[in-house]
Amino acid sequence: MAAILEWKNCHLNQCGGTDMQNPQAVVIGSGVGGSTTALQLARAGLRVLLLERGEKLANEPELNDANAVFIQKRYRTHEEWQDETGRRYRPGQYYYLGGHTKFYGTAMFRFRESDFAETQHEEAVSPAWPFGYDTLAPYYDEAERLFGVRGQAGEDPTEPARSSGYSHAPVPHAPLIADMAGRLKAAGLRPFHMPAAVDYGPGGACTLCGTCDAFGCRRDAKGDAETRVLSLLRTMPNVEIRTGTQVLRLIHDDEGRQITAAEVRHNGRIERIAAPVFVLSAGAVNSALILLASASQACPQGLANRSGVVGRYLMNHHLTGLMGILPRTANDTAFPKTLSLNDFYHGIPGDRLARGNIQMLGNIKGEMIRSAQPAVPRPVANWMGRHSVDWLVMSEDPPLAENRVRLLADGTPEVTWHPADFGAHDRFVRHARAMLKRIGFPLVLRHSFGIEAPSHQCGTVRMGTDPATSALDGQCRAHDHPNLYVVDAGFFPSSAAVNPALTVAAQALRVGAALSHAMAAGRAA
Repeated sequence: MAAILEWKNCHLNQCGGTDMQNPQAVVIGSGVGGSTTALQLARAGLRVLLLERGEKLANEPELNDANAVFIQKRYRTHEEWQDETGRRYRPGQYYYLGGHTKFYGTAMFRFRESDFAETQHEEAVSPAWPFGYDTLAPYYDEAERLFGVRGQAGEDPTEPARSSGYSHAPVPHAPLIADMAGRLKAAGLRPFHMPAAVDYGPGGACTLCGTCDAFGCRRDAKGDAETRVLSLLRTMPNVEIRTGTQVLRLIHDDEGRQITAAEVRHNGRIERIAAPVFVLSAGAVNSALILLASASQACPQGLANRSGVVGRYLMNHHLTGLMGILPRTANDTAFPKTLSLNDFYHGIPGDRLARGNIQMLGNIKGEMIRSAQPAVPRPVANWMGRHSVDWLVMSEDPPLAENRVRLLADGTPEVTWHPADFGAHDRFVRHARAMLKRIGFPLVLRHSFGIEAPSHQCGTVRMGTDPATSALDGQCRAHDHPNLYVVDAGFFPSSAAVNPALTVAAQALRVGAALSHAMAAGRAA
């Protein structure tokens, strides 16, 4: 058995080259939540150790190769999950510095004001958040600046109140996408420029290369957590970023209250890393699994789980892709993710429960089609990819207790996900499909995305005001453990119907600021 080592002195600081003694906070995970919380703590002068199970993503040609990304699945984890039937699969999980943002599509939406209130759905209820939009608004401002979000205020009919416009102009529509926007306006709708975290414009690194959504960026032009946040942390002598370090469980004191150490696997050895404060930001699925794996005699259901909600209420959005085929027109748009539509965010005409967001997908290539539908001949798939304009239809996935993640006896994660309100989402998709036909697409094909690609996973360590029904308070602090925080989309009580990344970043800034203040005053633990 590998030796158990007690952490006493930090290793060589990978960011600044000097020793960083006795971290004051250990942050687990380098995605949006972990990196942004770490930045707030580090800016306050605290000694921060950031742990990432993966390594730095190599800048190699395969990052932009659809065959390597979609057919070979070169960058996906090789671990297996299974569903409740026992079917095993490789999930769409990416373990690298920067987390899933290394492969995300740059969409950075604010939640609407209504998303923070209790919402009645057809089959379930989304509970109210412990705070409203106004609480998060100034942190949304800061998060947009931090991640370099480009957009145009005042276009989105459901846009929440803002103190100012975007710091950067939106990425302009390519000719074909501008034509789509014109057709939608002619149909009486109000399309708007999608808020995107991409370094495009004068002096920017983005060249609109055509491989952004679901690909890695070779130019560091994507506003991901590594490019925008870890790059700042690397310059700070009070921060160490430690890669190749997988957290297996957290360890508490004799009373079961304070978290005293993280047990990790690093270079084939098992180590224990001690600190006064722990911030868990491993992603909604993995954060819940770490808490469950930390079960003890004092905490038999796992950490932060007196309520029994940890691992439950998994949400992932209803996501349906629509391929609008233009048989006589080739789509040579390099960067189509510039347009979005929220006219139906609060319901389609005569049906307020069929609702959500519509936005552009990145260019669908033949290899992507064949990865989902292997029976489609390559020439047919390539033709479809060249002649399609591709849309994503997104609806809120309401929280259900039976949708959950848990660890099996052999250590395999089991994911059970049967989302509620599929009927309402299907009606919304049919409405969107008919709309696309009205604006000129003779053929519109649909494809659904399942839990195998959990890019919007959330809800497994939910916030709330009542410790009997939630794991965390409104500051993402565990009700059961005063020095444990969970800052990733796992804290979401509801999923809304827009991409989660900006909301995670905004809450991370808020939590990091409050935690820094509390630690300075000696109140964090």
